[in-house]
Amino acid sequence: MELKFCPLFSGSSGNALYLGCGDTGLLIDAGLSARRVAAELRAIAVDPARLGGILVTHEHSDHIAGVGAMSRMFGLPIYAAEATWEAMEDKLGNIAARNRRTFEPGQDFYLGPLNVVPFRTPHDAADPVGFSFYAGGCKLSVATDIGCAKDSWIRQVEGSDLLLLEANHDVKMLEAGSYPYALKKRILSAHGHLSNDAAGAVAAGLVSRGVKAVILGHLSAENNFPELAYESVALALRQAGIAPGADVALTVAARSQRSALFTVNDHLSGIRAEVV
Repeated sequence: MELKFCPLFSGSSGNALYLGCGDTGLLIDAGLSARRVAAELRAIAVDPARLGGILVTHEHSDHIAGVGAMSRMFGLPIYAAEATWEAMEDKLGNIAARNRRTFEPGQDFYLGPLNVVPFRTPHDAADPVGFSFYAGGCKLSVATDIGCAKDSWIRQVEGSDLLLLEANHDVKMLEAGSYPYALKKRILSAHGHLSNDAAGAVAAGLVSRGVKAVILGHLSAENNFPELAYESVALALRQAGIAPGADVALTVAARSQRSALFTVNDHLSGIRAEVV
């Protein structure tokens, strides 16, 4: 069994992730135009019309801006928690009744060979979730838009072969930056976003709980740099006696362009990444 994963976009201005297993392909969020998301899917040889659906983490615009158009253009079902549907329905435009699907956070379901587990996350949205995906002996998880480290969601992602983990901002950059005070307060709150330092502490704990590879994502364009996010998390790992590159694979997803295509295989040791 093999999982294919590609962050198409992962930043504060838009998010879209591709996950594939066998003949089943899924889009996790579509926070940019349908045209841009479809173009990036085709660039990794994925036909948007053959996707099994779109999974929505929450209703903020940087996660749903292209969801409605993707559904209409390619006939894709949209999966979201009921409260998320209520919060985003008027933002999506007309969605065919057959393409409106709901799930209950904490209750798993299957899409093709993928066992999907949505889990609640601490964020200022109606009912935000992350996802863990299981297929064969593989596990892949997505945990972004998270205000704080809580064991409830950390337990859900432990043991992941590959984890996309939020490293949204550097606290000092945010505090000294031009954002209004109310926005800074929101981002720093327990229902805002994980900082680089918080992501490092989480990553260090998760390596001891079986996580093999971490992709840092959802970086702020104003309050972070990829190199800073990487070095902050790498430092936290080293301080915990964990060697990046040896004990855990560590990389950073691109904010506004396609990242590498990652492969998780239950017959291989380690994670393969290729730029396509």
